[in-house]
Amino acid sequence: MKAQKLLGYIKNVLSTSLDTQEEKLQEKDMSMWRLHGEPTILVTLAHIFNHFAPLMCKVYLVEDVLMDFLLGILEGGGSVDEHPLIQQLLDLFWLLMEDYEVNECLKQLMMSLLRAYRFSPIIPDLGFQIHYLRLTTAILHHEKSRKYLLSNVLFDVLRSVVFFYVKTPLRVKEAGLEELIPTTWWPTHFDKEGKDERDPKEESADERLRRRAYERGCQRLKKRIEVVEELQVQILRLLLNNKDKTTGEASRYIFLNKFRKFLQENASNRGQHPTALCPPEYMVCFLHRLITAVRSCWDEGSRKSPGSISSEDGYVPPQLFYNGKVDYFDLQRLGGLLSHLKKTLKDDLASKANIIIDPAEIQSTSMDDLDEDEESGAAQRPFGAAAMGGALARPSWLSSPTLGRANRFLSTAAVSLMTPRRPLTQPEKVKVRTLAVEQRTEDDIEGSHGNDGLLLGRPLEEPDRPVADKSLLEIVDGIVMMYNLSVHQQLGKMVVVSDDVHEYAVALKDTEEKISRCPSRRADILDELQKSQKVFAEKLNHLSRRLAWINATIYSKEKMLDVYWLLCVCIRTIEHADNTGSLFAFAPEFYLNVAMNAYSALKNYFSPANSMEELPGYEETLTQLAAILAKHFADPRIVGTDIKDSLMQALASYVCYPQSLRAVERIPEDQRVAMMRNLLAPYEQRPWAQTNWILVRLWRGCGFGYRYTRLPHLLKTKPEDANLPSLQKPCPSLLLQRHMAELLSIDKDMAASFLNSVLNQLNWAFSEFIGMIQEIQQAAERPERNFVDTRQLKVCATCFDLSVSLLRVLEMTVTLVPEIFLDWSRPSAELLLRRLAQLLNQVLNRVTAEKNLFDRVVNLRLPGTHTHTHTHTHIHTHTHTYSNTHTHTHTHTHTQTNSKHVFAASLVNL
Repeated sequence: MKAQKLLGYIKNVLSTSLDTQEEKLQEKDMSMWRLHGEPTILVTLAHIFNHFAPLMCKVYLVEDVLMDFLLGILEGGGSVDEHPLIQQLLDLFWLLMEDYEVNECLKQLMMSLLRAYRFSPIIPDLGFQIHYLRLTTAILHHEKSRKYLLSNVLFDVLRSVVFFYVKTPLRVKEAGLEELIPTTWWPTHFDKEGKDERDPKEESADERLRRRAYERGCQRLKKRIEVVEELQVQILRLLLNNKDKTTGEASRYIFLNKFRKFLQENASNRGQHPTALCPPEYMVCFLHRLITAVRSCWDEGSRKSPGSISSEDGYVPPQLFYNGKVDYFDLQRLGGLLSHLKKTLKDDLASKANIIIDPAEIQSTSMDDLDEDEESGAAQRPFGAAAMGGALARPSWLSSPTLGRANRFLSTAAVSLMTPRRPLTQPEKVKVRTLAVEQRTEDDIEGSHGNDGLLLGRPLEEPDRPVADKSLLEIVDGIVMMYNLSVHQQLGKMVVVSDDVHEYAVALKDTEEKISRCPSRRADILDELQKSQKVFAEKLNHLSRRLAWINATIYSKEKMLDVYWLLCVCIRTIEHADNTGSLFAFAPEFYLNVAMNAYSALKNYFSPANSMEELPGYEETLTQLAAILAKHFADPRIVGTDIKDSLMQALASYVCYPQSLRAVERIPEDQRVAMMRNLLAPYEQRPWAQTNWILVRLWRGCGFGYRYTRLPHLLKTKPEDANLPSLQKPCPSLLLQRHMAELLSIDKDMAASFLNSVLNQLNWAFSEFIGMIQEIQQAAERPERNFVDTRQLKVCATCFDLSVSLLRVLEMTVTLVPEIFLDWSRPSAELLLRRLAQLLNQVLNRVTAEKNLFDRVVNLRLPGTHTHTHTHTHIHTHTHTYSNTHTHTHTHTHTQTNSKHVFAASLVNL
């Protein structure tokens, strides 16, 4: 009550002016009040604030009295700039209250705003969210308040990331989506594999009307959400202001240091009390708003500086990775541990970048520290792009943050894990030590008086031109790190709603077809089918509206362009870092991971709502990414096992799809030949399964009986995911096959070592397969224990698949380069031909054994053995040999249907 009365007095004073000529008080509009002048009013306000200020340190009074008063000022609508009274009031606060009182009041005010924004219900016009964001923007417009909140509150006491989150409504009715999107729609035409055909010509007039009405509703929803997103971007633009230097350091540099600490907290999992991580759904929204704000600031700067590049062509210069100005915590570098790189590449740093590493930075590290670094690096190393073309594994339910996790995230104060280091003076050749985040100033970041700041140590390969404000470059670097930490995984999770819509639509269409076929005499069946139809339709109505919200907030065209821009930034950054030669090893692993994962997201998560082919420069970007994968999957500068596996898997998936395979064929010829040379390296002492898989995909569609997409006897079963790389239609590359043939023809030593390694691995894989299948048969037929370990079945199936793929590579080699076996001028020809004949005889001997081993095991119907093709098929083995007199022998083996069971290598799909 006291606070209300005092606030009423303040309102009355602000609504009053003193007419000095007539010596009387006059009423005026409170919004027109200005701080300057009228000392009588200021003295009056000072007396009121003596009683009012202590009350503003109590959280319930700030929330109930002050916040409501400030919100009332903005109720008239219009832009925040049209309501200067809030700025004047904040000036009064700083003038008439003690600093500790203002600090506590602002802290409680922002915490109240954050709680109100987070917990306010979703209504159709998002009015509550807009209201609270407008007040937040108005408060942050005040320079002194903004800098205090940035320095002490937004990232330290509360989690301001929540302000950039547009929460998904838990219930469609509460959000008013039924009124906003009255007409629902979902795909109704599917091909044999369950994919949506989406051919507008096949739509009926009613379907077309429904789809267009649904799309109009989605657009209405999207426009309302865009109002919230625009306010969130305005807040970030205020925090990225680098011109407000009248009251100390500019806001952008305070934000940059806090943002780096925020990334450190979310990147580090060490310690007994791990930091409460930012929920990934918040990260996704924060990333998109930050990209929009940073690109806006970048382009503003490029317009004022004609020599600099626009954000469209932006990248992160390689100097950031090795000059020590930016801390990457314990995240893994491409070349291994940072301490190791500083020791081994210190001469290259001195010669190429004119940088001398401080001896204190490269002092010997204890084994305990090394172990700790390795463990943390392994823990932090993100999962690779296991399936470039295929979506990540998705849960069967749509996850949302639990209240406990979100509360823990919101209430945990930021804790600095940085070790403070004193910045050193810079001699002619610069000694570099990493600066602690909290100690960096504008001069440290932007540079001054000949100091390049963050871009210290420009290599000769890097063009001497301004890219952008150096502070923006570090923020872009942080955005890439954010995507790697959790954004990509969250994008994969949210696709489950689209999958659910698809599954229910298929089920509804199947039910409707059953109803149409149901005989009239079976009223009981018809009744059950109609109940199912009603349930599916209700669920689809709910899911289609929910999907509209998710498409507007996560998978919209604008969000897709953000991810595409991030992909292009990573590609250009990797290309520039690659040009530095040995210094490429300093680049963080997450740049390659984000390049692979961003492409995967664009291909799998945003389609078909938005087509990747419509993106600007799509073909060129695809080719650039293909060149990166082709060059770096066997790059000796990259030592991390995980990232090397990710690159190999990414390339393997890349060659499974026609568009991306054509991109590989468009890279320069010398890079294509180098890629094939690396693929043909001997298989010993390196992971060879993915390499072999790539060669198989380049051949698939050309081999004998090898033009199918799926195994003929498995066509009736529904694939788990038709988008998987292994289930794509054959798309062989004749160009890359030709490169392979030329390499094996010219380099005799490489041909011999490659084929010997393939034959060695094939002998091993096939022997293991036969041994395991015999054990499985014995275990399954044992009367006292009819049980087979599922792990053994999986290993057996894997050995079978490896045997088949190795045989296919052998078939490709024999077909493309027969002279390896037939040209007696080659010293290894006779030996290789003999080994080939022995292998074929061994396979035929094993699989045509009298005990009918294959038939008996396959008939057991054990899980995982369905790919073991057997019986009911003809196999034609054509072996061309030359005798010493160069006579040609043609051997034709024909096995009848009811004869011995065979190992049908030419009819097995990986």
